[in-house]
Amino acid sequence: MGRNNLLRFDARQKSGFPQVDARKRVYAIGDIHGRFDLFMDLMGIICEDAHSKKDERQTCFVFMGDYIDRGENSAEVLQTLTSLARMGSKHIVFLRGNHEAALQQFLISPKDAAEWLDFGGLQTLLSFGIQPPRFSAGQSDLIRVRDDLAMALSAYQLLFDTMVDVHRSGDVVFAHAGVDPNARLEEQSSDTLLWGHRDGLIDQPIPGIGIVHGHYDDASPVRLQGRICVDTGAYYTNKLTAVRLDDRDAFLSTKENVTL
Repeated sequence: MGRNNLLRFDARQKSGFPQVDARKRVYAIGDIHGRFDLFMDLMGIICEDAHSKKDERQTCFVFMGDYIDRGENSAEVLQTLTSLARMGSKHIVFLRGNHEAALQQFLISPKDAAEWLDFGGLQTLLSFGIQPPRFSAGQSDLIRVRDDLAMALSAYQLLFDTMVDVHRSGDVVFAHAGVDPNARLEEQSSDTLLWGHRDGLIDQPIPGIGIVHGHYDDASPVRLQGRICVDTGAYYTNKLTAVRLDDRDAFLSTKENVTL
């Protein structure tokens, strides 16, 4: 993958978007979905970009959730993120996505949450070398899968314990699926932050606040007056995207010729 795809917002567009903490430079990484190859490539792009900056801003990372499922290498993604979590840095934030929430529900009640297997969970099982349940699996087979998965995930418990539903820097709020524009920030439910809200995809969900989210995949990143979406459907587009937020915002992507 090429590492030259850094698209700056037009200055006239940028001026209206709320700003992160002036002491920080934030890189928000979109939904990885098991694409370890793209994840490694994008982190290389980000590191090159961060090293090119000569100001005093502190480099921060916000991972936007949905690290697992659909792509083939969820185990490798979790292993790398867990290594980052072990650093214990306050400058690295891991958001929980709806796919992580669905996996955790499967661990609690595999029969009631078996639908997780149908929207990416099977690929996650295979990445850990776990035999999927048989067709029309009974409860005993689902429990077997749950137990095997719980054992495999025990090495990554620190990462799951570190995940949060929302993060804020300056006047920018980061949440996997965005917010409910009808509720105050402190009143947002976990269900909304992880799964989205029917009224959330508007230009400016909360006046004066910038919302950065993933969850709603599109071939290109979305940049509006008060909302940025960085989910570019990595598992099927071969394009993983991040946004850099500082005094000169930019999208960074693993694929060339991204259009805004």
